[in-house]
Amino acid sequence: MRIEPVNESTCIVYFGDRICDETAGLVKQATDIIRATLSDVITDLVPSYTSVLVCYDLERIDRFDIRSRLRKALKQTPVAAKDELSSQTLELPVYYGPEVALDMEDVCEFSGLSVEEVIRIHSEQTYRVYAIGFSPGFAFLGSTDPRIAIPRKSTPRLKVPVGSVGIAGTQTAIYPSATPGGWQIVGRTPSKMIDWDSESLALAQIGDRVKFRSIARDEFVSLGGQLDEL
Repeated sequence: MRIEPVNESTCIVYFGDRICDETAGLVKQATDIIRATLSDVITDLVPSYTSVLVCYDLERIDRFDIRSRLRKALKQTPVAAKDELSSQTLELPVYYGPEVALDMEDVCEFSGLSVEEVIRIHSEQTYRVYAIGFSPGFAFLGSTDPRIAIPRKSTPRLKVPVGSVGIAGTQTAIYPSATPGGWQIVGRTPSKMIDWDSESLALAQIGDRVKFRSIARDEFVSLGGQLDEL
């Protein structure tokens, strides 16, 4: 574990440099500990793949004391905390049809695989929610099978439809709302990834597992999915 300053009211705690369940468990455990023990001075916490961004109130604590309190609070953090991760698995239906799989042809060309092979590989993997950011409820899932890993688009779309499922490198994600984005879109889910009236806000939480289930067009529409006509 190491603590590095970001600016006058923010620091970041690193727990490793490799994306894996062990490191993710440490991040989750540390986030819970910091939230419980430093709530009097913390203004925000942003957990990510291998780190936790800590924002603190300068009127209550300075950059030296925050480091001291963080070290003391996290002193007992174990070397591995894989058990801290959620055992919940979210099964999300995904339609991979041509009306919604906006970049499927590019993924197939890049990988040398057929549409059927890309769908099978993408949907048979079980992913872990490692981070939430970019926009409310946007869950970064890892790790995508290397056979279908593809770089982000060189020119992002101005608007990616809500529910779009995309690939960027060895990550996959679902767009919870219509936003600009550069991920390679291979499908769309009718599931609502964000609920503004709920306490947790996002359907997927850090540590959860996610499994995609390939569905047909009719089921997608019956579940409330919206199509883009060709």
